[in-house]
This record gives sequence, C-alpha cells and structure tokens, in this order.
Amino acid sequence: MLYNPEKLIDVQRAVEKFNYFVKHNKVFELSAKKVSKTYPQLKYAHLIMSWFAIEYGEQLEYIKFEYFKKLVNPSIFEYEFINRKTGEVRIEYKSLADLTKDELSLAIDRFRDYASKEAGIYLPEPSDLALMREVEIQVKNNLQYL
Repeated sequence: MLYNPEKLIDVQRAVEKFNYFVKHNKVFELSAKKVSKTYPQLKYAHLIMSWFAIEYGEQLEYIKFEYFKKLVNPSIFEYEFINRKTGEVRIEYKSLADLTKDELSLAIDRFRDYASKEAGIYLPEPSDLALMREVEIQVKNNLQYL
C-alpha cells in the first residue's frame, strides 16, 4: 500500500500498519516510492486506453501492448534486448512509466490520432473535463470487460 506523508490520515495508517507488523513478528518491506512527474499523464493514458478497449471490444492489456506500444508507437517503446548468456537479440518494449513526459505526450497524441482516423473512436482531450468524467464513470462501470 502507498501512503502520502502529506496526509495525516495516511501517516497514521502507516504507523498503525508498521506497529502491527512489529507486534506480530511479521516480515515487512519499507521503501520510498519515486513519484513520477508524469502521473497525470499516466492516468490519462490508461483512461483513454481503457475507453478504447471498451469501444473496440478488447482487453485493456491487449490494447496497451498491441495497439498503443507496437502498432502506433514502436519508435518510442521498442528496444533491442541482448541476452547476456545466449547472445540472443530480441525486441522488448518499455513500460509507460519509463517514458519521459515528452515521449508520453507524443505517444498519447499518436494514439488519439490513430483511434480517430483508423478506428473511428474519439478519445477526449484531458482539458475536456465533462467528457473525461463521463469516460471515467463508464470505464469504472465496465471494469469486468477490461
């Protein structure tokens, strides 16, 4: 679980959880999380991919990998991986979280263009708050299909 040290309730929950683990002799891990500067972008990217998946009738992970990464944005996500032991060269794909803010912006723009031109699916801009809220509601109501 993630805790925000800026929120008193999160700090209290973290302390309670820590005390529970110590009291009950439980093994635990405590680490700092790097807060991504692109979190709003990541949230937006996942939301529009989810909406695309619902409209297209596919699973989110399939859309994310096959469409967002491989089809629309291979120049951003693809890289060669060389197995140190066998020397085998194969294609791998970066995580969205590993992209820079500019790379993710470009990937999102390309995906929105693809969705509109090739699939006939309009993906709202982040500034269209009313439509974004509606998409968020529809995605939450249809999670079982993702």
